[in-house]
Amino acid sequence: MQDKEVLTSAQRAIKCAAFALDKKALDVKVLEINRISSIADYLVLASGRSDRQVQAIAESVKTELKPFDRPLDIEGLDEGRWVVIDYGDVIVHVFQEEVRRIYNLDELWGRAPRLEIPEEFLWEHKEK
Repeated sequence: MQDKEVLTSAQRAIKCAAFALDKKALDVKVLEINRISSIADYLVLASGRSDRQVQAIAESVKTELKPFDRPLDIEGLDEGRWVVIDYGDVIVHVFQEEVRRIYNLDELWGRAPRLEIPEEFLWEHKEK
């Protein structure tokens, strides 16, 4: 049996962001919250334009991270408005754009430092 590659929390968070970006997620952020909360080490925030895109982004994260880790819980996948994927040390939130604006986790966690997502995974500014 082959051992799984062990990732740090930061590496797992960046991979989650990369897998979300692979499905054209918008406004992807990785926030380091371990110094201000005990719920996790990192939050990954991402948006999609429709329920189908939100579901596709969440499925991509879940499927592509499977060789490294399995989620403890997933909520909201059937509805596709706000999906939460909990990996324990990393929590991924995938929202429809208007739902993200309503709950405004970006502002709630505004004092958390952002982890830089490597340029190779970013697509938004490359296509303009």
